[in-house]
Amino acid sequence: MCGRFTLTVDPADISDTFGNYEFPTQFAPRFNIAPSQPVLAIPNNAKNKADFFIWGLIPSWSKDPSIGNNLINARGETVAEKPSFRGGFKYKRCLILADGFYEWKTQPGEKNKTPYFIHMQDRKPFAFAGLWDEWQSPDGGALRTCTIITTEPNELMSSLHNRMPVILNPSEYDLWLDPAPQTPDKLLHLIKPFPTERMSAYPVSTLVNKPGNDRPECVVPAS
Repeated sequence: MCGRFTLTVDPADISDTFGNYEFPTQFAPRFNIAPSQPVLAIPNNAKNKADFFIWGLIPSWSKDPSIGNNLINARGETVAEKPSFRGGFKYKRCLILADGFYEWKTQPGEKNKTPYFIHMQDRKPFAFAGLWDEWQSPDGGALRTCTIITTEPNELMSSLHNRMPVILNPSEYDLWLDPAPQTPDKLLHLIKPFPTERMSAYPVSTLVNKPGNDRPECVVPAS
């Protein structure tokens, strides 16, 4: 799964990496993004404009918004079939922007898990494959939410966890963000592990275990 991630880069730097898209001119660096919090994403609405979505998908047909607490991730193997995700997979896809994420590793003989920070070797920002939707509350307000698709782990991630988020290559962005409805045969080949050789990981402090700890120390290598 993917349960925490970061987006710490300057808005100007993210614009350099994602040059075809429009971004907010200012946003605060985030070192410990958790479910139910805002995340920066680019939806496939033909505007090529990033905006903030709440992490935890609430399908438009849902009567209970608390369903979002259980839909922070969507398994890639069943994303085209599950009622909560199949509509989004066909119609409402997004790029969820990050520059790293966390996973917790079980250490032999130790009770507590060790958090690891995973990032690109070049330290540049990247994009998770995501789905989004807009839910109308009874009072008429609109809430835009999203979920991160996961897949089987690559060699690096398999030493930490049995799942990893789907990270898309820049050459795949246009297809993923095509606003036209897509069939599974057009998209399922994108649901795959990211190349191990382009990623790195190192252990960090258990400071990251608490979502309220959102500061640079979260990504400092553990001593």
